[in-house]
Amino acid sequence: MAEERPVLVATEADDLTADMVINELNRRNVPVVRFNPADIGADLTVSARFGICPAPVAGQMHTPSRTADLSRVRAVYWRRPEWPRFPYLPPDDSRFAAAQVRYGLGGILYALDGPLWVNHPLRIAVADYKPTQLALAQRLGLTVPPTLVTNAPADARKFIAAHGQVISKPLRWTPYERNGVPLTGWADPVTADEIDDSVRVTPHLFQARVDKIADLRVLIVGRRTFTVRIDSGLLDWRRDYSALSYTVEGLPRGVNKALLAYLDHVGLVSGSFDLAVDRAGVHWWLELNPNGQWGWLEGKTGLEMSAAFADLLTRGVIS
Repeated sequence: MAEERPVLVATEADDLTADMVINELNRRNVPVVRFNPADIGADLTVSARFGICPAPVAGQMHTPSRTADLSRVRAVYWRRPEWPRFPYLPPDDSRFAAAQVRYGLGGILYALDGPLWVNHPLRIAVADYKPTQLALAQRLGLTVPPTLVTNAPADARKFIAAHGQVISKPLRWTPYERNGVPLTGWADPVTADEIDDSVRVTPHLFQARVDKIADLRVLIVGRRTFTVRIDSGLLDWRRDYSALSYTVEGLPRGVNKALLAYLDHVGLVSGSFDLAVDRAGVHWWLELNPNGQWGWLEGKTGLEMSAAFADLLTRGVIS
């Protein structure tokens, strides 16, 4: 039997953040169909009809324990799901099969009429470009650190010479291993002497270092804003979570208004923003993560973040 007006939750198998939201939805007696695109096959099947029924798209999604009527989905929580890779197939067959899932299952989901997406994966993809983020943040009146994106070594050296303390950070986080050891790209100091011709291989992001006294992680869910101050003394607070302390703060009205306008501009319902605060109290834009982590902050602060997601998904509209 199909769940009545379900919320679809697309996520990987072990995701504590998704679990927090699902638990809140369960408390509201909202039907949930949780799935992972990587489970296509025995644990996930989908059938959609086009040009047959009065509705433009009709059909069902089946998991081992749930069935969703695709014409009655109220909301979709797109929470870092995995797409299948088919490693057991030859390389060409694997690429072909993976493409069929993305454009078949993905196309069916994107064709649904009316559900609220938190967030739509195509919107997430567009919003994930750091150079675009920097330009839009400045257009909306936010304070952006001087930044250079280049693969020209001479330009990089000139930028570092002009701004003194400069950091380099990846343009996008990407799974990466060296000699079997997982590596993460941090924000790291860089000097002009370190710039060599290897910079030519790809664009690099160089940014004047903000003389910050604290970091802010700002989570917006619909129209609700949660602001947490993170004190660490670290250039990149993600390096050592044991060194962090957390304080719930308010956000200046103008900054909050600009962040809401930012989400509206890129078509997102929720986002995790990283800001830095300097000694003069200026809020500096660092970046937006369209599908960022926030679950640990709820545990540290008691802020009702998962309840805000559940409320939004239950309503199926932004209010």
